[in-house]
Amino acid sequence: MFRLLFWIAFIAAAVWLWRRFNRPRPAQSRQAARHDEPAPMVRCAQCGVHVPQDKALSHGQRWYCCQAHLQQDSSPGER
Repeated sequence: MFRLLFWIAFIAAAVWLWRRFNRPRPAQSRQAARHDEPAPMVRCAQCGVHVPQDKALSHGQRWYCCQAHLQQDSSPGER
């Protein structure tokens, strides 16, 4: 009985290892995840929220998270 259990476990382990090492691996997605770097973040001059620089709006040296904040901060007489 012990021999039968041993051979069943041995064959199951061999099949599991063979399937694990012969599986095609998506190399592009793993390398892309490694090379992704965080986007530079900037702070909104109006509300202080941090947003990615590529999505932020700039006016001179100041950054804004949305068009409304850009207009609020640049409109004269409101401060």
